[in-house]
Amino acid sequence: MVNDSVTSDYLTVSALTKYIKRKFDVDPYLSKVYLTGEISNFRLRPNAHQYFSLKDDHAKISAIMFKSAFNRIKFTPEEGMKVLVVGHISLYEPTGSYQIYVDRMEPDGVGQLYQAYEQLKKKLADEGLFDLPKKPLTKFPKRIAVVTSPSGAVIRDIITTVRRRYPIAQIVLFPALVQGNEASEDIVNQIHRVNGLGNFDTLIVGRGGGSIEDLWPFNEERVARAIVGSRIPVISSVGHETDTTIADLVADVRAATPTAAAELAVPRLDQVLVDLKTTQNRIINATYQIIQQEKLRLKRLQQSTVFTTPQRIYESFSQRLDLLVQHLYNQSDKITSKRKEKFADLNMRLRLVAPTYTIKEQQQKLSALQQRLKQSAIQTIKNNRQQYQMLVASLDHLSPLKILSRGYTFTTDEKDQFISQVAQLNTKAIKVHFSDGIVEATVSKITKKEDNQDG
Repeated sequence: MVNDSVTSDYLTVSALTKYIKRKFDVDPYLSKVYLTGEISNFRLRPNAHQYFSLKDDHAKISAIMFKSAFNRIKFTPEEGMKVLVVGHISLYEPTGSYQIYVDRMEPDGVGQLYQAYEQLKKKLADEGLFDLPKKPLTKFPKRIAVVTSPSGAVIRDIITTVRRRYPIAQIVLFPALVQGNEASEDIVNQIHRVNGLGNFDTLIVGRGGGSIEDLWPFNEERVARAIVGSRIPVISSVGHETDTTIADLVADVRAATPTAAAELAVPRLDQVLVDLKTTQNRIINATYQIIQQEKLRLKRLQQSTVFTTPQRIYESFSQRLDLLVQHLYNQSDKITSKRKEKFADLNMRLRLVAPTYTIKEQQQKLSALQQRLKQSAIQTIKNNRQQYQMLVASLDHLSPLKILSRGYTFTTDEKDQFISQVAQLNTKAIKVHFSDGIVEATVSKITKKEDNQDG
């Protein structure tokens, strides 16, 4: 046995693990670690903690990212992606393995917002949202809805441009946040509100320039799907000309600036008036030309033979009518003659198949059949009579009365049971049957035949 003083020097596994974990937790170099590596063993768990590994060519470390931290990143990690992470190192006591608890993560070499932008862009492109038919803008809009910040320069530029170009159009502002975490939901709600009202011709969605973080609400998937689902044509004016957001890609028309959006939404009234005046002059000139052409046509018609000597029109028709009448008479005669011939032929055929001939023929057949039936019945009766007489004669030959008439008799007992041997006599009273009557007698003596012993 091991001495108790010796065993007191041994540590339990739990104690050793707690000691090592304590070392990890109090080490200032491990409380905040900046690490780069390639994601391995990653499987996305929706709305849950994420477990994966980080590795390079020579080593690997387990990693965990809690749900609250994972929900803050803008991109979706993928297997094999190289990332930059910030976290702390600690020991997981049940397995004794150390791991990094990740607080922040971003793609290595590419910003996480740009990575998220590219991922959403690819997803929507695969769904075909960028290739959907674009709704045409209303050429002469009466009411224009604008979803943007009420305090920015966007709404002022749009109002100024519309008043200068097409002052009869009404501008209605639907104020929304255009920056921050709640901006995307606010923009979506205002787009739905405009479509719910349904009395707008054009919808402008936009904001001024800024960094990718400032423009990020217009790269959210919910905003893109709200723009695609809008029944009203949407003009997207987000950022400067060099900025391109997801909202720009799914909108019906993309404008580089708010001023350009207003110019796309409305025409120039002075140009419209000039076009109307030009169209009016063209209509007047075209109408005048049509009237002159019709006057010339009327003059030619008035000088034509139809109006100068109208009787000539009927000369040819009258002659043609005579020819047609004569042709009608000829055709009528031919048709009548053919019908008469056909009637005579049918009358002859009808006589040949008249019912009187058929009735006479059938009556003759009936008389012949009746005669044959009568002869056949007489012959059948005669044959049956001869056969009956033969059967009676045969029956008479086989009748027991015939045998009795030749002097034979047969005997029965009191119960009329036939007696053929003396051994059957159970009583002395018997009946002897003759051909002409029955004799009742009493047996006084019975003599049995003896078997011939001589053989």
